[in-house]
Parts: sequence; C-alpha cells; structure tokens
Amino acid sequence: MKRMGMIFRAKANKALDRAEDPRETLDYSYQKQLELLQEVRRGVADVATSRKRLELQLNQLRGQSDKLGDQGKKALALGREDLAREALTRRSALQQQVSDLETQHQTLQAEEDKLTLAAQRLQAKVDAFRTKKETIKATYTAAQAQTRIGEAFSGISEEMGDVGMAIQRAEDKTQELQARSGAIDELLASGALDDPTGTSKDDLTAELDRISSGSDVDLELERMKAELAGGTTPQALEGGTGGVQDPRQDTPKFDKQ
Repeated sequence: MKRMGMIFRAKANKALDRAEDPRETLDYSYQKQLELLQEVRRGVADVATSRKRLELQLNQLRGQSDKLGDQGKKALALGREDLAREALTRRSALQQQVSDLETQHQTLQAEEDKLTLAAQRLQAKVDAFRTKKETIKATYTAAQAQTRIGEAFSGISEEMGDVGMAIQRAEDKTQELQARSGAIDELLASGALDDPTGTSKDDLTAELDRISSGSDVDLELERMKAELAGGTTPQALEGGTGGVQDPRQDTPKFDKQ
C-alpha cells in the first residue's frame, strides 16, 4: 500500500508539473500577498480605531477630573471642606482610570506603530515581488516562444511531426500508385493480362487489323474507279473470298506466230 501510494503521488506530481503554468502560479502568489497586505492594513485600521476611542475617553475623563478639581476649590473657598473632600475623592478615582487608559493607549500606539511598519515592509516586498514576477513571466514567455520556434525549425514539435508524417504517408502512397501503374502497363503490353472487355489487343493483332483495313480501303477505291470508267463491273473486282482478283486472268493470250 505504501508503494502504491508513492506511485500514485509520483504520477499525480508529474501530471501537475505538466499542467502547471509558472505564470499562473506567480499571479496566484501575488494575489495571496495582496490579500495578506490587505489584512495587515485592516489590522492597522482596527488598532488605530481603538486608539482613537481611548483618546476620546481620556479626554472626557480628563475633562471630568479638571471639573472636579474646580468644584473642590470652590467648595473649599465656601468653607465646605466636606464637599471639597468628596470632589477630590472622585477626582482621584478618575485619575486612576485616566492612568489605566493612558497605559492602554501607549500599548495600542506601540501596536499600531508595529503594524504600520510591518505593512510598509510587506508593501515593499509585494512591490518587489510584482516586479520580479513580471520579469519572470516575460522571460518565461520569451523562452517558450523561442523553444516553439526552435522545435518548428527542427521539426521535432508535435504539430510539425504530424505534418511530416502526413507528407511521408502521401509520398509513400504516391510511389506505390506509380509502381502499380507501371507494372500494369508492362503486363498489358506483354499480353500477360487479358482484357475482359475485349477492347485491349496485342501488337500483332493490331497490325493485322491495320493491314486488313487498308486492303478494304484499296478495294473500295478500285470499285469506285471502275464504276466511273464504265468498264469492269464491280463484281469482276471481287475475288472468291472478297479479295482482289488476280489480274493475270483478264490478260489476252497472243499466238506465238
């Protein structure tokens, strides 16, 4: 099971490597950094809001403390020491609250300064990463284009390989058809193949047909001459088998005397 799991993870990792685009990965990382920077900025805003709220409370408590101090003075001036003591007692309680709020304010101020510095540093890193990201993407795109051009020129790319195989198959089929056509012509010329339609003839038969056709033409010509001359009838020109009659039969015989 461990071996199967390792094989599965190896194949999955290889598939992910083929499917991964470094440019998309860089864009995703940059987006995550922007989200982190936004969270830090929201944290700074929240701390600043809390600090501002404490400042308002401090100002309110300080105002109440000053008011109680003035009331104690007036009561003491009027001879009401008891009222003056009560005012000073309340003022002392307010002073304790003011002291606690001041401590919290200082803590929030320090936290705000820390988060502000962290946000500034993170902003600088994000800007540097963005510049580096664009540089890497441009370099990767150029290298990818150069690789494709090189593969196209060398013929090792998948597209050019398919084109080359198609051309090779076309050439092979063309050569096969040419060889088959030449072989059929040679067999027909030698008479090795009989034409089932009866339209194909060998050289000897074609020559005999040509001679026979020429004889028929000559015979027809002689007949036409005889008819025009009004002499020998066309029947006299016919032989026993349709050939030309031997001219020695019409030659007159002379006495040796």
